[in-house]
Amino acid sequence: MNHFSLPRLSRRAQAWVLGVTTLVGSALGGSALGGSALVVALSGASVLAAPGACAATLPYPEAVERSGIAARAVLARAGRESCLRGKLTNALLGLSSSCEKEARRDPLCSLADRAVVVTPMTLAFMDDTSRALLRLIAPGSPVPVSQGRPEPEPSGSETP
Repeated sequence: MNHFSLPRLSRRAQAWVLGVTTLVGSALGGSALGGSALVVALSGASVLAAPGACAATLPYPEAVERSGIAARAVLARAGRESCLRGKLTNALLGLSSSCEKEARRDPLCSLADRAVVVTPMTLAFMDDTSRALLRLIAPGSPVPVSQGRPEPEPSGSETP
């Protein structure tokens, strides 16, 4: 089993991770995941998991840049809805962690903290959050409009 620390994960991000972990555990019925037990326990900012890895917290400017990239991808519908949701969620988690690590309390950090705990993220919520992110990242710059529906999700049985 590996033990690693999440650098100053915000309380909202911790709550989100705990909620997702609970949902996954319920969906799996407590069974093993891929033949190996998955144990996640949040205690302050510590995580115990097997197997797993944890990325270091990004510097704030890089986290902001990744959030902008994810926001533009959502509005451009550059992928399937589930992929866009994951991209935006990961960017918001990274931004929230970066804000917490650097003890920042600005509107961008507040938005990330509030948005990252919303589940499930609807497409309309992702659009609104993406526009708000871009307005805060580059005030006065034009914000792209949503480009319709995202790519369709693959179905279980496609016929050629």
